[in-house]
Amino acid sequence: MNKIRVLWIDDEVENLKPHFLFLNNRGYQTTGATNGQDALDFIQRIDFDVILLDENMPGLSGIETLQSIKTKKPQLPVIMITKNEEEKIMEDAIGAKISDYLIKPVNPNQILLSLKKIFKHKDLIAEKTIENYQKEFGKLAQEVHSLQSYQDWINHFEKLVYWELELESLEDPSMFEIFESQKIESNSLFGKFIERNYLDWIDSNNGPILSNDLFAKLVIPKLKEFKPTILLLIDNLRLDQWHIIREELNNTHSIESELKYFSILPTTTQYARNAIFAGLKPIDIQKKFPHWWKFDHEEGGKNLFEEDLLKEQFKRLGKDIAFSFHKITQLVQSQQLLKNLQNCLRDNLTVIVYNFVDMISHAKTEMEIIKELAPDNKAYRSLTLSWFRNSPLKKILNKSAELGFQLLLTTDHGTINVKKPSPVIGDKETSLNLRYKAGRSITYDSKDVLDLKDPNLLGLPSISLNSQYIFANQYNYFVYKNNFNHYASLFKNTFQHGGVSLEEMIIPFIQLNPKAK
Repeated sequence: MNKIRVLWIDDEVENLKPHFLFLNNRGYQTTGATNGQDALDFIQRIDFDVILLDENMPGLSGIETLQSIKTKKPQLPVIMITKNEEEKIMEDAIGAKISDYLIKPVNPNQILLSLKKIFKHKDLIAEKTIENYQKEFGKLAQEVHSLQSYQDWINHFEKLVYWELELESLEDPSMFEIFESQKIESNSLFGKFIERNYLDWIDSNNGPILSNDLFAKLVIPKLKEFKPTILLLIDNLRLDQWHIIREELNNTHSIESELKYFSILPTTTQYARNAIFAGLKPIDIQKKFPHWWKFDHEEGGKNLFEEDLLKEQFKRLGKDIAFSFHKITQLVQSQQLLKNLQNCLRDNLTVIVYNFVDMISHAKTEMEIIKELAPDNKAYRSLTLSWFRNSPLKKILNKSAELGFQLLLTTDHGTINVKKPSPVIGDKETSLNLRYKAGRSITYDSKDVLDLKDPNLLGLPSISLNSQYIFANQYNYFVYKNNFNHYASLFKNTFQHGGVSLEEMIIPFIQLNPKAK
């Protein structure tokens, strides 16, 4: 390995020989310069890895030298060393993007630590992360076999999300493979847990908060008198995606509470989101409002009456809540909402349904460029973060904080990166979704499927007599036997939803308050 080349710029460089010797003995190659101009000449001729720069020098000052260095080589790390603790100097140095700031007198170990932070920071973090995960691995492996309640599974999933985000930055594919195998096992056992408990949840109040409970149990209790509130539902937002965009809200919002709830099955917009706004199970929506419900095989939009369903829910609950409803699927709609957001202060509740994340997942199936941009979960998260940072939505949220809105952020379901095709046979009325099928006489591989038999017991409308619903478990996706290999290849590693997995079912509900100006 090549030695790290250090240029130390100080008008009293002769006094630094013990420091040079100390660094050289630890594998660094140290060169001295007595003034800024000589240092700039050195930099033109030699590719140094890091600069140690005295702030107080005759001729070119430390700050002037720093500015010249950053002009010529903006990525070159610079450690400023000074005996002057004046705030203005510190601000100038930090503004010029120094890597560290040390106050004289400095001892050799301080210098060494600062260099390690720059060059070995990533390695040290990686080593500690691996060490910590290795300690946690056994606990997680043992824990997953003893999870009894839905809250146990929520806690376990939160740990998995934490470790996935921690490990994804490591340049150690073997460690991530170990984690992936652990997540696969967790999803396998979670599917069995859902099979044992889901029917009881649907039929009673013994389970977690489900999609159809969201308004009654979480949203309405958060509505405060004289406190305008935004409910932001980002379609298809997973728990890990919430974790990565959370940091983007730190400057404008503080988190009041962070809860998890369960999406109903199928984990799709048609079923889960309609259930949210209706406050009803899909079977009851279809019975009460048949003109607002379309079956899977019927033409036309499946979520065209969400605002109407919400009006009916408030009426049924006896709640006189003034609200506006905004569904954002195009740029012009978000721009219009941003422009008129102040008018929403007149309402108790402003509902915003934002569809962008869902569009990313579907575009990955349909567009080659998206497949390249988001081939796996890490890239999918990165794409989500990039979108959020530059989206009109972030501007809307920033402005909402300025105006004093309380923010409730949630989603309707998550999504999963599918890996294994599973053959299925159905009639012409069978739904096309890759993670669930609704229809008659469906033939399937039982080990890849959750089949809870009677749609009525699931709270789902029957398409016809003898109709059924099946749900893909783990990382499976359904492919018809006709031209099986073509479609198996087409949909592999795409993001799908509708089935049973931790990623699809356990989803966030966040209460945020605007930070004081």
